[in-house]
Amino acid sequence: MPTKKRIALAGSEHHPMAGAKRIKAAPSGELMTVTVVLRRRSDVKPSKTAGKPGERFASRVEYAAIHGADAGDMAAIEKFAHTHGLTVMELHAESRRIVLSGPAWAMQEAFGVKLSHYAVRGGPQYRSHSGSIQLPAEIHAAVMAVLGLDNRPIAKPHFRVHKKKKAAAPASFTAVQLAGLYNFPTGVTGAGQTIAILELGGGYSAADLNTYFSGLKLQTPAVTAVSVDKGQNTPGSAADGEVMLDIEVAGAVAPGAKIAVYFAPNTSQGFSDGIAQAVHDTARNPSVLSISWGGPEESWSQQAISAMTGALEDAASLGVTVTVAAGDDGSSDGVTGGKAHVDFPASSPYSLACGGTKAQVVAGKLTEQVWNETASKEGATGGGVSNIFAIPAYQTAAKVPTQVNTGFAGRGVPDVAGDADPTTGYNTIVDGKPQVIGGTSAVAPLWAGLVALLNQQLGASLGYFNARLYAISPPVLNDITTGNNGAYSAGPGWDPCTGLGTPEGVALESALQTTSTAAAAAKK
Repeated sequence: MPTKKRIALAGSEHHPMAGAKRIKAAPSGELMTVTVVLRRRSDVKPSKTAGKPGERFASRVEYAAIHGADAGDMAAIEKFAHTHGLTVMELHAESRRIVLSGPAWAMQEAFGVKLSHYAVRGGPQYRSHSGSIQLPAEIHAAVMAVLGLDNRPIAKPHFRVHKKKKAAAPASFTAVQLAGLYNFPTGVTGAGQTIAILELGGGYSAADLNTYFSGLKLQTPAVTAVSVDKGQNTPGSAADGEVMLDIEVAGAVAPGAKIAVYFAPNTSQGFSDGIAQAVHDTARNPSVLSISWGGPEESWSQQAISAMTGALEDAASLGVTVTVAAGDDGSSDGVTGGKAHVDFPASSPYSLACGGTKAQVVAGKLTEQVWNETASKEGATGGGVSNIFAIPAYQTAAKVPTQVNTGFAGRGVPDVAGDADPTTGYNTIVDGKPQVIGGTSAVAPLWAGLVALLNQQLGASLGYFNARLYAISPPVLNDITTGNNGAYSAGPGWDPCTGLGTPEGVALESALQTTSTAAAAAKK
């Protein structure tokens, strides 16, 4: 018989979505899956050990052996599942995940919750629970998160289609042109690298990719669709713009790299599982992960943030650079009420958060300012200060202000930037039609492509290189000092609109090469 003593799982509470109303109890036979995320066998502190010049990152096999799930913990969860009539669908010791399946009645009994369906007028229907998940005492300490009981759509893509929707706007660019303007290294193509891209909807077609890349006189890169939690490459929705933008930008910048697109459901379970699956993928071994989806920090449960942060910590220790869009709704991040918010997972200290600029060529010279087109309802770069994550060590000298509303000394967002204004956006092909698209969604794959080039040039993965980036002196990025995103303004050095600035590829490569060479010499 299962134990009667239960303990609340901290951070598992969910608040209803704005405007949501409970419509009915979940039918007892409704089938669902959940992901149970476990603690590490041995803790890791990538913020102190990863990203140093000349460092050898652990292999995925080595890392799993040391920091994967404890066999005893996994066995205890399996026993718990069988006791409550749940089926063990997947076991992932390396990423500390167990996927369980079963009907609603069994899930309610196992996790001590009452499941209900909710509806948002003019919006989605979803399943959730009130109060905390209650776990038996014998497994409570082993569990970080239980994801999937709540299946609300949690994130949105951070792209903006130029309103005029012309085949090409006078000020728009191809990704190849922007790579040239940002002086990306030449003579390298990203060969030997795999760029992972996480998508929570939409899809791509091979015909569109062939049309796009042939128009750039480039060979279409090898693109593979990977299913996460039964997510699929399903073109035919508005999210296709996100998927195609990500692939086309990353592929144009690093045409020699392979691209793996991980399709997951748009839920906290899908998002977390998508990161974990990409980071721990031993078949494709991605060295870069690009994420162009997210939501305001306050919209996530604490357990979802903990699970995703754990997966991003894994990426840092494994030498996987994670580039994340900072959002397209200015300093509010789309939240009403007039206060400042930042987007997660961009706000994670283990992300390379990517903000946006308006880029123009004047008299043959690239000029940039903060992207802010809120007056014309075409968005603005996200950025600001986290209310959840404390300021990381690599930002202590960056003069990050306290959070404008709470005074919290938090992680500053973004770290870097790139062209994102839809009026100066990227020429793409989506569902057979040319479109000009902007948004910080374009900046994440732009930087992911650059990292792939740098990895090839340097002969090693940059991985979690935030500390190295902030330590480069004198700075080698294009400092953006004009404009604002609402609550925050740009200025010399790091700022909460464009971070350290936009790419200056060759200068960045040279600075990273110098630090790597110096570190290697110091080890001799």
